[in-house]
Amino acid sequence: MTDTPDNIDEQEAEAARKLFAGSCDFIAGAMTPTQLPPCGLVEVAFAGRSNVGKSSLINALTGRKALARTSSTPGRTQQVNFFDLGGRLVLVDLPGFGYARASKGKVGAWTRLVMLYLKGRACLRRVHLLIDCRRGIGANDREVMEDLDRAAVSYQIVLTKCDMVDEPTLTRLRDDILAELAKRPAAHPEVLATSAKTDVGIAHLRASIAALAGPPVRPPAVL
Repeated sequence: MTDTPDNIDEQEAEAARKLFAGSCDFIAGAMTPTQLPPCGLVEVAFAGRSNVGKSSLINALTGRKALARTSSTPGRTQQVNFFDLGGRLVLVDLPGFGYARASKGKVGAWTRLVMLYLKGRACLRRVHLLIDCRRGIGANDREVMEDLDRAAVSYQIVLTKCDMVDEPTLTRLRDDILAELAKRPAAHPEVLATSAKTDVGIAHLRASIAALAGPPVRPPAVL
């Protein structure tokens, strides 16, 4: 499975590549609701179970090795991290939900923060809900989907680690998910399969995100 001219517009892909190859700067990290920065640019969030490959995917999208912290230990991202992408939009890296090597109190606190952010952020344009291809949609994922459906927050399923399953398995998984999403009001109708290791699907996801970005921010004219 590759990104070809049949499934992605070349001009859109190149524009998205340039956007993600530009500046991407950390602007804020929040561990409590009061630390969330004020809304400004369009925000695109990445959510998923701990160890789903979220940080690796963000690094692959931006072409950076350490923009988002990666670890084999679930639950290392313990705050909501905001990154300004070229003054066009903000990428939001959310703490993982589910199992994590942290106290129940900490896990509960950041889970509540994530849900508060997802359901109440006015500038949030889309949530990318990451699903490990080897595991499929779990109970925690469906709970988040139901919350987003009730809050009318647009979300898109992005499959991760697709290099670790064969093509028939991936096709069946995507078909099953598409059938489920057809019954969910806030779900985006397209499921993207990605691999941070092989870059499969990365250009397509970049283009999808870039389409949500605002116009370039121009500096004020010098009088």
